[in-house]
Amino acid sequence: MTWPTTAIIGLESRQTQASRDGGVDCVAFDPRPIFGGKVVIQAKRYKNTVGVSAVRDLFGTMQNEGASKGILVTTSGYGKAAFEFANGKPIELLAGSNLLFLSQEHAGVEAKIVMPDDWKDASPGE
Repeated sequence: MTWPTTAIIGLESRQTQASRDGGVDCVAFDPRPIFGGKVVIQAKRYKNTVGVSAVRDLFGTMQNEGASKGILVTTSGYGKAAFEFANGKPIELLAGSNLLFLSQEHAGVEAKIVMPDDWKDASPGE
């Protein structure tokens, strides 16, 4: 099976299948020598703050996948414990406001995040 590939800020990427992805929504490769390697990306569509458990899950997924870096993207933001856990690890936490800025800055897309009124965040572990 082939996946669509796109360039994400200098990374070659492919979207994973919706199921059996091991928590990985996208796999990317950074071609830079020494600093590059496999990058796993997880996306969380949340209204509320993303807690440290999601960051721990990403770190475990990185180790399981043999990735050199992880990126966690959310429509909301992160709590203090999430930033503390990620500190010193090859993990990037990308909040909704950052995502909107990058969309405008690099793709010329002016967007906004609107969650359905009846949206319920996933329970931890889902």
